[in-house]
Amino acid sequence: MVAPVPDLPVLPVDDSMLSRKFGHEVANYFSGSPLNRVSFLRTDRAFLAAAFAHPSTAFLLMADLAPLVRDPSHLAYVDRDDVVPLTGGEPFAKSEEEQVREFNSDIALPVILFLGVDQTKTAGGFEHREYKGTPYFAVDVTPRGSMAEAAQGVLERAKAKGFSVLAGTRHITLNAPEAAIYAQARALLDWNARNPYCAACSQRTMSVNAGTKRVCPPTDWAGVPDGGKPKERADCPTRHGVSNLSFPRTDPTVIMAIVSADGTKLLLGRQKRWPPYWYSTLAGFLEPGESVEEAVRRETWEESGVTVGRVVLHSSQPWPYPASLMLGAIGQATPEGEAIHLGHDQELESARWFPLDEVREALLTGVSGLGEDAPEGYKEGALRLPPHTAIANRLIDAVVGGYLAAASKM
Repeated sequence: MVAPVPDLPVLPVDDSMLSRKFGHEVANYFSGSPLNRVSFLRTDRAFLAAAFAHPSTAFLLMADLAPLVRDPSHLAYVDRDDVVPLTGGEPFAKSEEEQVREFNSDIALPVILFLGVDQTKTAGGFEHREYKGTPYFAVDVTPRGSMAEAAQGVLERAKAKGFSVLAGTRHITLNAPEAAIYAQARALLDWNARNPYCAACSQRTMSVNAGTKRVCPPTDWAGVPDGGKPKERADCPTRHGVSNLSFPRTDPTVIMAIVSADGTKLLLGRQKRWPPYWYSTLAGFLEPGESVEEAVRRETWEESGVTVGRVVLHSSQPWPYPASLMLGAIGQATPEGEAIHLGHDQELESARWFPLDEVREALLTGVSGLGEDAPEGYKEGALRLPPHTAIANRLIDAVVGGYLAAASKM
């Protein structure tokens, strides 16, 4: 059975001065989380301990970065008692300083992420100072190392309740609010899994701050007999002064819909591995010391040979594969810079200017994911485009919907 197409985030109606001048804000898939992250409370162990222990708290299980679900559209949440066999009953009872002092590299601990509080769900009665709602955590139950048996047990008990781990690699069938929750959990768990060792000194790190920071402890109790003292570890630059080596990273990426100088055509490209006739907007990583507008112009020229003039920002999209932030833009080619040349960068197999009428038809009959068949009504040989869960689709839709014409009247 084909999973239903998820809705996109819906923002409240905003009649502000900025909305009247620039149009309503656009929210893309993987954004629009219902949770207040209250990030400043991640160091408050009293808050974390109370939230972890509360009966209303929802726990999302993640196995190999895939979420536990009720069905392809809805995440599944378990209770505290379900995760305690893996996490222990009081994982936030100790301060960061105490955890660091007791670090033992021989003991594997599960990563427990505090995701935030849903302040629209207050029936459960959780309250901490002025913050009320339902707390949400994510727990990594990937069976690995000394935790494998306990993690597998937690996962199997969840499956016995009728839940399952969502198959696939992109997980874009989830409803929009829960897709945003999943994106947050996935990005942070992936970052933790990729950073078991310190980038500065290569020693093992440990997770603190409810999964949003990793530290390089100065001592280690591994192999120390009873009554002994912890072993001193090699010195590390992250223990001196201000350092961002142990915090999650986000990789900014530009993605752009490029319109011809006369506003009648759209530049799209395709990679060799994509299905026949499947095209998308151009994209690339932002480089150090480069503005978004400069990156749009550079990437467009490097990949297609087209020279871009004016660039406007449209919207952004978290993309947790593994940690990108897609900065969506719309640019316009210069009259003398529309010639396509693929000789600079070999990333694209093809790049073409498509008339907007052809693009508009493709939005109606040719939209699908990379691994999906063309939709019903598609005619072989016609243009195919990314799904509406991708910011590329939203940028294309904005162009054919008159975004530039509307912007020119502001």
